[in-house]
Amino acid sequence: MFVERTSVGLDVHARSIVAAGLDTVTGQVVQRRLVPTAASVLGFLAELPGPVAVAYEAGPTGFGLARELRVAGVRCVVAAPSKLARPAGDRVKTDARDAVHLARLLRMDQIVEVLVPSDQQEAARDLVRARDDVRGDLMRCRHRLSKLLLRQGIVFSGGQAWTGAHEQWLRSQRFDLPGRQLAFEADLEAMLLTRDRRDRLDAAITEMAGHSQYTPVVQRLGCLRGVSTLTAFGLAVEVGDWHRFTGATIGAYLGLVPTESSSGQQRRQGSITKTGNTHARRLLVEAAWHHRRPYRNVTATMTRRWALASPAARARGHAGNHRLHHRWQVLLERRKKPVIAGVAIARELAGWCWSLAVLDT
Repeated sequence: MFVERTSVGLDVHARSIVAAGLDTVTGQVVQRRLVPTAASVLGFLAELPGPVAVAYEAGPTGFGLARELRVAGVRCVVAAPSKLARPAGDRVKTDARDAVHLARLLRMDQIVEVLVPSDQQEAARDLVRARDDVRGDLMRCRHRLSKLLLRQGIVFSGGQAWTGAHEQWLRSQRFDLPGRQLAFEADLEAMLLTRDRRDRLDAAITEMAGHSQYTPVVQRLGCLRGVSTLTAFGLAVEVGDWHRFTGATIGAYLGLVPTESSSGQQRRQGSITKTGNTHARRLLVEAAWHHRRPYRNVTATMTRRWALASPAARARGHAGNHRLHHRWQVLLERRKKPVIAGVAIARELAGWCWSLAVLDT
């Protein structure tokens, strides 16, 4: 609830900040263009009738400003840009108008906040996303390398690709034309370097997952099939505070619920919304495919993961594994496309992950 006298909206950019302060007693609006530093913003706030509250949109400038303002004792709200209400007929958009609009929404308590992570949480998130970027880079490097060979009619037939045997086969390839040989060596070197970079990040994530504030959540999430250490740590870092949600709302936060356009007696649903956290959604969809296989015996890998969790978490994970495989069977019997069924399982998997993450024991 807004209880301060002055509401301040900030339109934050890399090289400037446009600020607008709205005095809720007199109605006076004070606007100023500031340099993008917390000291400059605090100087502007000191000129306004106190107490003050500040709001700005989440964006590429990050959460450093919000953290510094909160340390200084100023209530700072970071708004979700997709949830900001704007008049349908408003066709003029400027930095100054955006700042005033934020100040007014803050005054009316019409801002949907995003969670501001701590420095440690944001550092862990940067590590997870760096690994995700390297995963994409490695896929592209492998694609370029394999397609260069395919254009020459060279195809590996000695088993699974991208294994030790496949790497030895790649190193043995030679071409008569110098240009083609140089191109092949450059692509092979890029692939090997990217793979080594991925392995270093995997080792760092594994180390942090075993000795950090996320360790209990990671160990509990590991009771589900398809949720390895990397996946569990990624979900723990991206979601952050699981207690913000319920089993019914976690799917909407991750963009796994269907779009809907209903009116009167008609109800139309479409594809998933794809809103919220893209990284966590991808991890869940990938993990959901592991539950398509029958769940009969607990593997050695699952046994090692279960040994780290509490009995309650193991029982919950065991029930979830049975349930999710059963749901796969039901959806396939209803002739649902596997891609659509996988997303539906991912939505239910998000609920099981939430139930394990908030488990007290």
